[in-house]
Amino acid sequence: MTQEHPFAQYIRILGKGKKGSRPLSEDEAYQAMSMIMLDQVEPIQLGAFLMLMRVKEETEEELAGFVRAARESFQQDHSRLADLDWSSYAGKRRHLPWFLLSTLLLADNGIKVFMHGAEGHTEGRIYTRNVLKVLGIQEATNLQQAQQQLQDNNFSYLSLEFFCPKLFGMINLRPIMGLRSPVHTLARLLNPFNAPYSLQGIFHPSYRQVHQKAALLLQQPHMAVLKGEGGETERNPDVTCLVQSVHDGQLSDEEWPALFARRHIKPDTLEPNQLAQLWRGEIQDEFAEASVIATAAVALKLLGKAVSQQQAQDMAQDYWLNRAVSSY
Repeated sequence: MTQEHPFAQYIRILGKGKKGSRPLSEDEAYQAMSMIMLDQVEPIQLGAFLMLMRVKEETEEELAGFVRAARESFQQDHSRLADLDWSSYAGKRRHLPWFLLSTLLLADNGIKVFMHGAEGHTEGRIYTRNVLKVLGIQEATNLQQAQQQLQDNNFSYLSLEFFCPKLFGMINLRPIMGLRSPVHTLARLLNPFNAPYSLQGIFHPSYRQVHQKAALLLQQPHMAVLKGEGGETERNPDVTCLVQSVHDGQLSDEEWPALFARRHIKPDTLEPNQLAQLWRGEIQDEFAEASVIATAAVALKLLGKAVSQQQAQDMAQDYWLNRAVSSY
């Protein structure tokens, strides 16, 4: 008789049918992801596990367990060299990643922003890693280099490929599977430098509360999640934006109003060099400028730099008007 594989129990929990299946507990999720990170599962088991999770959709307990296990796979720096953890995993297809200018605006004003993401997993999207080159910003290739960049420039971008290659490989199974997996969600919560503040964007509104409650389970001091433009961490100024937060163990919801009465028409083509042109004041783009300022405002409110939405908006506006236009 063939002995059952140790990982089979987790597939069985998820796939036992409508009446027999159930979500994983936080500890079960931790154990399952630990085995995955240690290469203790067969490829067919990994595929089955990821797709069963996709059909069911992950709970906050599962997410917290997954994140705990994933964090143990890389050397996490607990010195909190970053003020704000910013995830960038979706890529953009309707608009340029204007949020990148928001992070640079914060960095230019003394806020250390660490950004992590993944690229190439979905066709037809523009990813942060590629746009950095247009701005003349060198990406980091390991956590040590990211740490140095944070000290020198208050900003660093590090691809998931370089600090958690196992998860990076799993994200890039999307073209094979045809579907996203829980990795797209849990990666946003990794916070490699244990920053006290974390800002995340999602596409599907139902995931907002899952992120919020998972952050609570992970004891993240301050965190905010919003339905971002294209799924990135970017406030769309054309629509009302609900931001769901965690502050010192307390959950809160806050609605930010649309800044325009009518929606803007998306551009026919996306030209990444327009980010540098907008920063330098060489082009005018009402939607882009509003996106940059509005996104920075949400971050400033999260960081406690402003006590109200209006104060945050005014502060972000002031940052934008006084930016060093020759920086990029």
